[in-house]
Amino acid sequence: MNENGFVEHSIENKIATITFGHPASNSLPGAILNKLAETITEVGAMEEANVIILKSAGDRAFCAGASFDELIAIEDEKVGLEFFSGFAKVINAMRSCGKIIIGRVQGKTVGGGVGVASSCDYCLATKFSSVKLSELAIGIGPFVVGPAVERKTGTAAFSQLALDATTWYDANWAKTNGIYAEVLDSAEALEEAVNKLATTLANSNPEALGMLKNIFWQGTEHWDTLLYERAQTSGTLVLSEFTRNAINKFKSK
Repeated sequence: MNENGFVEHSIENKIATITFGHPASNSLPGAILNKLAETITEVGAMEEANVIILKSAGDRAFCAGASFDELIAIEDEKVGLEFFSGFAKVINAMRSCGKIIIGRVQGKTVGGGVGVASSCDYCLATKFSSVKLSELAIGIGPFVVGPAVERKTGTAAFSQLALDATTWYDANWAKTNGIYAEVLDSAEALEEAVNKLATTLANSNPEALGMLKNIFWQGTEHWDTLLYERAQTSGTLVLSEFTRNAINKFKSK
């Protein structure tokens, strides 16, 4: 895998597959976030695709969230805003994309990765796909991804994840609280279930799918502004001495 990570897509039988990857457990540096948002928007506008599968590379971690190397390198609020805006761009791209997005979560997901999973219209996972919002443990908070997670889980479960920032919650917890629609026993079973659903949707009325997408996301139109305001909050907090010490401590583990 490219040491800087990658985002790629393919289309077959009206099914678009977008794959992202990074050697550090599929973490999301700024360049990958920007490319992922651009790709989702581009593929969403393609007439030859009726549905999108969003997945990450490998068979272990789905997504490790923000890149610690980039977090610790942030030196001013402008750079902080730019970095955290990457997550806002991805979530808003998924929200405003005209196609239904099926998430394929094969393993653990943290922070921003939980936000990506929660922003899928229908998300399937394996029993190994625990979730954790670790932001508070490094001195910030799940401000940008929060609206996407809370939309799926409700306030009570979101509060639990946000405040208990060092605990992994298992895949069944994530299913019970709305992040996952289905939990499968293996990667093979996950692949089969994702492909089956994608095939069904690819052969459905694209106009009806688009209308359903709009209904699913009603009431989130203000996210174009809200998520960037949240990114500014995170970009300011990441500069604090508390947060920088917490990130360095986390990296040294």
